[in-house]
Amino acid sequence: MLYELCEKQNIPHRNTKKWIVAQDEEQWKECLKVFLHAKEIGVPIRFVSAEEAKRREPDVRAEAGILESPTTGIVDAHSLMSYLHGNYEERGGDCVLLTEVYKIEPLKNRGGYEVFTRSGERKDEESSFTAETLINCAGHFACGINNMILPPERHRTPHFAKGTYFSYAASSPKPSTLLYPAPRPSYGGLGTHLTLDMAGRIKFGPDVEWVDSPDDLIPSPKRLTQAIKEIQAYLPSVNPDAIGLDYCGIRPKLIRGGSVSSGKDFQDFVIQEETGFPGFINLLGIESPGLTSSLAIAKMVENLLYR
Repeated sequence: MLYELCEKQNIPHRNTKKWIVAQDEEQWKECLKVFLHAKEIGVPIRFVSAEEAKRREPDVRAEAGILESPTTGIVDAHSLMSYLHGNYEERGGDCVLLTEVYKIEPLKNRGGYEVFTRSGERKDEESSFTAETLINCAGHFACGINNMILPPERHRTPHFAKGTYFSYAASSPKPSTLLYPAPRPSYGGLGTHLTLDMAGRIKFGPDVEWVDSPDDLIPSPKRLTQAIKEIQAYLPSVNPDAIGLDYCGIRPKLIRGGSVSSGKDFQDFVIQEETGFPGFINLLGIESPGLTSSLAIAKMVENLLYR
C-alpha cells in the first residue's frame, strides 16, 4: 500500500531490503522463529547464502546465517506526514494543536462520546465536543485516553523504552542494505541496527533503555560503548571513532520484554474496538514501524467500524 501511494504522490522512497544477521546458533534459532512467523502471516522472507552475502555486502559479518526481507524500504517521513496531513484536511478534517484532552465521557442514552479539552498557554480555555466514533491513536498518551473510558480492570500502564540513535561520520563501510541483529528474547526492541536516510547516510539505533518519563530525550554518552560493541558484531570494519550520539526517541510499550521474533508474551500494535464501547477504537503500543504501516492500520480501523 505504501509503495503504491509513494509512487502515485511522488513521495521520496527506496526499496533497500533488510537483512537480519545471526552470529551463533542461539541467534539463528531466533531467525528461524522470525522466518516461520513471517511465513505464517504471509510476509515475504528468504534466506541469503554466504556467497550472495559476500557479493552484495562484503563488510557484513553473519557467522550463522542471514534472513532477508525483500520488501523492506525507507521513506521520507516528513514528506509522507505532510501528504497525510494535507489529505486529511482536504477531506474536511480539522487538526487542533496545543490542546489537551483531560476527560472523556460515554453518552449512554444516545451513544457516542463527549470529549473535554483544555487549550491556551495556561490550559485554562475549556471546551468539549461530541462524536459517534472515537479513535484513540494518541501515542505515548494512548493508555491515558484508554483509562478515561474503560473501567479500572481494563486500564493500561505504559512503559517507556528510550532509544538512542547514533550518527556515523566515516565514508566506509557503506552498506546499501538495512542491517538488523537477530532478535533477543525479552530485550524489548530490535537491537542497535543500521538504517539509511534518503541521502544514503548511515545511522545506528535505537537501543533500549527503560525510563519513567516520555520527556527523557537527552542522549547519554554512557550508551555509546555498548552500542559500538553491538554494531561491531555485525559490521566489524566500522570505525568506532566515527560513531557519535545523535538523538533519542521514546517507544510506548505495553509490557516490558517479550519475544519480538515469535510474537509471544509481547504486545504491540493492539488495534481493536473495545467490547461494550461501540465506536471506540483503541490503537495501543504503536511504535516503529507505525508510520510505515499507517495505511494498513487505517484499513484495519475502517474494517472494524464499517465491516
